[in-house]
Amino acid sequence: MPPRYFGYMAGLYIHIPFCKRLCYYCDFYFSVSLQRKDEMLKALIKEIEIRAKENNPAFNEIATIYIGGGTPTAYTPDELGRLVAAIKSNFYSQNIIEFTVEANPDDLSAPYLEGLRRVGVDRLSIGVQSFIERDLKWMNRGHTARQAIESVKLSRRLGFNNITVDLIYGIPGMSVDEWRYNLETAISLNIQHLSAYHLTIEEKTVFGKRQKKNLITPIAEEQSERQFILLRELTASSGFEHYEVSNFAKNKMYGIHNSGYWKQQPYIGIGPSAHSYDGERRRWNVSNNIRYLEKINTAAIFFEEEHLDIPAKYNEYILTSLRTNWGVSLDYIEKRFGKYFQEYFEERSKKLILSGCLVPKNRNVKISTSYVFLSDSIVSSLIFV
Repeated sequence: MPPRYFGYMAGLYIHIPFCKRLCYYCDFYFSVSLQRKDEMLKALIKEIEIRAKENNPAFNEIATIYIGGGTPTAYTPDELGRLVAAIKSNFYSQNIIEFTVEANPDDLSAPYLEGLRRVGVDRLSIGVQSFIERDLKWMNRGHTARQAIESVKLSRRLGFNNITVDLIYGIPGMSVDEWRYNLETAISLNIQHLSAYHLTIEEKTVFGKRQKKNLITPIAEEQSERQFILLRELTASSGFEHYEVSNFAKNKMYGIHNSGYWKQQPYIGIGPSAHSYDGERRRWNVSNNIRYLEKINTAAIFFEEEHLDIPAKYNEYILTSLRTNWGVSLDYIEKRFGKYFQEYFEERSKKLILSGCLVPKNRNVKISTSYVFLSDSIVSSLIFV
């Protein structure tokens, strides 16, 4: 078995840059034109082959596969299976412990789900966002509330026992009672994992353009906080562990692939706009389908990258680890970044510990559950400048 980088195996992410329609809040890279879908599939396979030939020791063994987007279900299960075959023939991947595919509720028919199981998918990330028709229409989602419910039920009936549902809160006009209804509906479906994100209006999205014209009024901060508190209370009373700012799991069924990002484990990103990290460098692919295809097909450089110095690595560790329930390890800081940064963190964290914002336990420090909603400001005070 190949050696493992820092004792960990790597994750492999494939970005499918296609969607049937434009969700008004989405800031990820994608195209609503499917004309070059077949050409893109060949290019994704070619990039997998290119990355394997780099022989980067950080990526010797692949432990998780995550196909996201965009909309991975723009491809058939057999087409996704071609990507899986390319991974297995180019990387050591005999010990895959999690294989996730993102999906929209309206794409999950029984034949499609059975096809996903045949190619090895064992975890579904279903983009529900809301069980309220008004909000689905406002966000320009392609499914109905009924389809969202039925997609989860059907997935369970067909043998998927690791399902995560995405929900969005902080939607203008959404009451606390409506948010409660969304949470209770999701929980009643007996899912193992929930990802709940506060609506963020990005500048280049449809919502961003509407907000510039004063056509959208963001929800009041007090209302956002009430919805977040309700999120924590209902998930906790239903047996979910709040293990990351936006993520909740039953029975320790964390998202293993995404947890690798927060633990600074190496990962490869395949496809337009995908990011990679090997412990020393960050790499990001060109965010344009046509340019990506041209560069892959002509063997041109299709990415940019930066080498991270010690302060940058320390800052990334603080940013990601303090999002989680396991928090920051003082021993890891000393081992990975040196004694100076361990002492820097301890000095900066003293007042935050005294005020109750941070909670020390053994040689770890995490954000208090009462202050998770203020995590951004807490993290910023611990960054090295």
